[in-house]
Amino acid sequence: HREAFDPAQVKSEVAALDTLLGGGPDRGTSTLLMGPAGSGKSTIAAQYVVAAANRGEHGAIFAFDESVPSIEARTEGLGIKLKEARQAGLVDVQQVNPAELSPGEFAYLVRQSVENDQARVIVIDSLNGYVNAMPEERFLTVHLHELLTYLGQQGVTTLMMAAQHGLIGSNMQSAFDTSYLADSVIVLRYFEYAGKVKKAISVVKKRTGAHEESIRELQFDSNEGIRLSEPLTQFRGIMTGTLVETEGEKRHRNRAKKADGNARA
Repeated sequence: HREAFDPAQVKSEVAALDTLLGGGPDRGTSTLLMGPAGSGKSTIAAQYVVAAANRGEHGAIFAFDESVPSIEARTEGLGIKLKEARQAGLVDVQQVNPAELSPGEFAYLVRQSVENDQARVIVIDSLNGYVNAMPEERFLTVHLHELLTYLGQQGVTTLMMAAQHGLIGSNMQSAFDTSYLADSVIVLRYFEYAGKVKKAISVVKKRTGAHEESIRELQFDSNEGIRLSEPLTQFRGIMTGTLVETEGEKRHRNRAKKADGNARA
């Protein structure tokens, strides 16, 4: 049955990330984070869980692909206090073995987290692991749709990860397509610039409202945690992996060079 809940936006405590999502995902909605391995999907999801814990709300992470100690070490290294929130009883991190759990049994685990622990943020990390529990894609989407409907009715914010094959380039592929099931979709990419591999983040869908249409650089810092740059308006082709300067940026740079040359003369 549907629970009454405040349809407020869920904040991450990272101002630029909230801005990118038009204030944040709405309570009771699902967000899919898509991108290659190591692009930051799990770290962003952990940030939302810890932010919820800081508000006194419960959260749960169901990890198919990573051990609990590994998750805690990774987040701790970025200043995301997941371990502290877990020790305080506000976050539950469960390692899930898809070989030992059917989708129905997994859905039961999630329901228990919501009904017994009052979890307000649920992370499924990742759908690739979930697929391994049910190789038949048509059944997978039915189970996932039912689970997301239930979570939405309970006012739970759900974050799902989907790892894409490939690292740099436009030919990024997923083993399955569940983007149509999610209310919001965040895309992460690697791109090459000045001999370095960097990360980009953008929101391509938010069913419940407006979102920023720009692409920002995504950075992870041991002191500052998750950081987003200003919108990368001076480039195009970011999501293909190789940047090209816009004509306006080229003219601006050439004018700056010319002015600098005149000043030196």
